[in-house]
Order: sequence, then C-alpha cells, then structure tokens
Amino acid sequence: MSQTLAEETYLPEDRSQLAAVHDFLAAHEQKHGSVPVARYLLVGADQGDQVELPEELHRVLVQVVESLQAGLAVTVAPQTMRLTTQQAADLLGISRPTLVSLVESGAIPFERQSSHRKLLLSDVLKYRETRKAAQYEALGAIYDNEDESPEEMLHRMSEARRVVAARRAK
Repeated sequence: MSQTLAEETYLPEDRSQLAAVHDFLAAHEQKHGSVPVARYLLVGADQGDQVELPEELHRVLVQVVESLQAGLAVTVAPQTMRLTTQQAADLLGISRPTLVSLVESGAIPFERQSSHRKLLLSDVLKYRETRKAAQYEALGAIYDNEDESPEEMLHRMSEARRVVAARRAK
C-alpha cells in the first residue's frame, strides 16, 4: 500500500453517506452508553477481509465523521514525534521567535542536536493544553465579578491589553 505523508484536507461532499455513518454511531452510543465494547473493525470487500482497529483509531474516525457531518473540513497532517522549532510554532499558531523565547525560558523542554533545537510532540501538545486551560481560567476570572460595571470591565480589559503588548515588546 503506498502511503503519502502529506497534509490533506477532506471536504464534506456526500452528506447522505455521512448521515448513515453518523446515525449508526449515534445509535451505537445510545445503545451501549458512553463506553461501548471496544471492538472496531475495518472490513474489506472480500468475505473475512477485516482487521480490528484500536480504540484510539476508532475515536479519530468518529471525530472525522462528526466534523464532516457538521459541514466542516477535516485536515489530516502527519507529524513526526520530534519537531523543529518552526513545526512546533506552526502547531501552536505562534511565530518561531515567540516559540524560541518560550523554549529558552524553559516553558517547553527541548533537546539540542548540534545547533538545532528539537522539541518532542508530546511536550508541545502538553504546553498547548496548559496554555488553553490558563486562557479559559482567565476568561472565567473576567466574568466572576457580576457586580462590576461595563466601564470597569472595559478598563480592566484595556489594562490587560497594555500588559500583553508590553510583554510582546520585550
């Protein structure tokens, strides 16, 4: 089987076929609860032509079907386990210089191979989840004070923007 490792985006084209798969998955989940029996098969055209799929791969396929059913495009982008600083920056949606600053500050561990920095994919994903949690916590803190007037909130948000701009200027 020839395999390409290029990034590819899949668009939702035939929604009727996706609807059948989505309905099957929904009925299966409803019948068996949130933790179904972990046995998933990829079936070929010939009798007995099948292979059992790991649960992790099944979850990926379910997410793809749900996304396509919702009218969203799905991009599959193979990643190596060791990333360059540019690959890690792209994954995090930040510039390479910003990533290098994070790496040098110790926020994300790295290994040095001669003059190049290499980051483990697991470390980059862990940092992304930590950053996302901190962002949600900060958003929650904004809405904690129900007694605050809109003007006071606007002032605090403006001050926060100034602090962020000052950090970026460093």
